[in-house]
Amino acid sequence: MFRRSIYKTPAQLRSMVEPGLITAAALDAVRPLIRPGVTTLELDAEANRVILERGAESNFQLVRGYRHTTCISVNEEVVHGIPGERVLEAGDIVSIDCGAQYQGWNGDSAITVVVPGAERPELVARREELSRVTEGSMWAGIAAMATATHLGDLGAAIQGYIEAQGVSSVSGRTYGILREYVGHGIGRKMHEAPSVFNYRTPDPGAEVKPGLVLAIEPMVTAGGEETFVEEDDWTVSTADGSDGSHWEHSVALHADGIWVLTAPDGGAAGLAPFGVTPAPIA
Repeated sequence: MFRRSIYKTPAQLRSMVEPGLITAAALDAVRPLIRPGVTTLELDAEANRVILERGAESNFQLVRGYRHTTCISVNEEVVHGIPGERVLEAGDIVSIDCGAQYQGWNGDSAITVVVPGAERPELVARREELSRVTEGSMWAGIAAMATATHLGDLGAAIQGYIEAQGVSSVSGRTYGILREYVGHGIGRKMHEAPSVFNYRTPDPGAEVKPGLVLAIEPMVTAGGEETFVEEDDWTVSTADGSDGSHWEHSVALHADGIWVLTAPDGGAAGLAPFGVTPAPIA
């Protein structure tokens, strides 16, 4: 039985640069619109506009049964929230997951933003801290990809970063890492092998070597790790009602190093604290 290799050729890696940049542009356009009074459907429409203007298409809309460009998850919703008429309120923590397909290749990325203007500074501080921890753990995993021998090294780095934060200085609770939802390979399809766990596993996983392209995406909660799927059959929410955060980048490993495909600077700013300098794909 034929099995497609999880490793891309140099030419294929070059083909993945543009869909990554288009995905980044869509999220960059949405970010300043995240404010009180805006509906999640309006944010979705802006992401779709940018993707279409760049000559690409939403790869989320290619998923059977899904018709939106983004997944937008608010507060206790961690991932896979469906855009709609929900109006954002000051202090909400909002995760936006987006992807573009261009000339048959895919990009996938997610950000988390706390809606400005809240009158409860402790609420904002708690949610901004959760987002910072989640984003930091993503960059820890990406940085680990530069020197890892196997995929398990990435999961260990992500979990290790989160554990190093200890108990939240604001909420007084430990952080939870979603176990049922993980990162993945990406290329001709948005979701490809291998799975990328955000925690330590006994199995070292696939070999990390040039040609590997991964969507690294920790999903972290301010409380428990248990989740359930809402009645819409998509939205994943925390069982204990604690807040969730989701950050994601698509990252390529090539002969000269790593390059974050969904960051315009290749990940330079995010990787700098880890002593890693990304190398452009030649």
